Amino acid sequence: MRNILIVGAGQAGLQLALSLKAEGHQVTLMAARTPRELTDGWPMSTQVMFDPALAAERAYGLSHYDRVAPAIQGLHMSLAAPPGNRVLQFTAPLDRPAFAVDQRIKMARWLTDAEQAGVEVVYQPVSLDYLNVLASTGRYDLTVVAAGRGDLMEAFERDPERSPYEAPQRGLAVAYVQGLVPDPARPEPHVEFHAVPGHGELFVIPALTAAGPCHILFWEVVPGGPLDVWEGTAPEQHLETTLTLIKENVPWFYERCANVRLAGDRATLTGRFTPTMRRPVAHLAGGGRALGIGDVVICNDPVTGQGANTAAKAAAHYLRAILGRGDEPFDEAWMTATFESFWERHGRAATLWTNAMVRPLPPHVQQLLGAAATNPVVARRFAYGFTDPNDLLGWFADPQSAEAFLRNVAQQAA
Repeated sequence: MRNILIVGAGQAGLQLALSLKAEGHQVTLMAARTPRELTDGWPMSTQVMFDPALAAERAYGLSHYDRVAPAIQGLHMSLAAPPGNRVLQFTAPLDRPAFAVDQRIKMARWLTDAEQAGVEVVYQPVSLDYLNVLASTGRYDLTVVAAGRGDLMEAFERDPERSPYEAPQRGLAVAYVQGLVPDPARPEPHVEFHAVPGHGELFVIPALTAAGPCHILFWEVVPGGPLDVWEGTAPEQHLETTLTLIKENVPWFYERCANVRLAGDRATLTGRFTPTMRRPVAHLAGGGRALGIGDVVICNDPVTGQGANTAAKAAAHYLRAILGRGDEPFDEAWMTATFESFWERHGRAATLWTNAMVRPLPPHVQQLLGAAATNPVVARRFAYGFTDPNDLLGWFADPQSAEAFLRNVAQQAA
């Protein structure tokens, strides 16, 4: 049995803590907020969990909401040509349903699960100085940092070769709402993606929150652009601004918003961050080492919906590496190898795809999206990319692979 410290109680930290405890290890989890503080707080994120990430949760009995959250059956994408004209649309079915559960209720439930399972949960924010103290006590065989905010990030060096951006690529504005009229053409839950080229994107995500089933209206806007108008907005103003931008830019969707209202008193979120990759090992004062996971080391823009999925896959990958280590020390070489193997298996593809999607779409991607509007084979494979971004590297990533894929699809249809 190993003694492991995990700092941070989000998707990666809690999943790893619960699965390690289930495998018989001693786990201490540092959480900045109690379950009550989480459920009474503001939204932390958006999240759509696809099947491989859900499978990692289900393996340890952590998927509590499959029967109550909307079962997302696919993606619906539309492309707008300002001012407010739709020039392209298609629906891409998922092979297996996805789910979006408000992390306030999900993480609160997992914290309760952790306490009941025997994880030593300590409700206390951890500063970098305190992390130095914890890591130098000699009590823990391994320290994992899963807290992707605050000064703990300073301990992990930015990786310039994997971080092409030095400024935020999108401003983010989220509203959890109820009262949205279902799309009569697609009565089953679908994630909607309405792109306004050069200005931003609107995502509509069927989800579950404390108030029950809801939708997340999520604008991603180009910083400094005409849709970047969110700074300083109060919750009711936030919703009004959301709907105004929908009416002006996505009018076909606005028709379903007549009865939209916020899903609670605290139902909005705004912010922006710079997509950043960091080196996986922190060298702490006093000679200690810590291994980063989740947003600590792979922090991508949410435009492709990969953040929580990447974190879940990382927790499963790190779990296997820890179990496979036996009684050997968790030294820096092992830490680096664990992260690099995860990067090659999952992180790299998700990052390359996400970085590409926050740039203006190149001609070959525009051609692929146009093909998806008329060919269900292309549409279904596009949807599968959200489940496994590695698949995109074989047909979506560059002009040559896109041309070969479309040629093959045409030959099969002939």
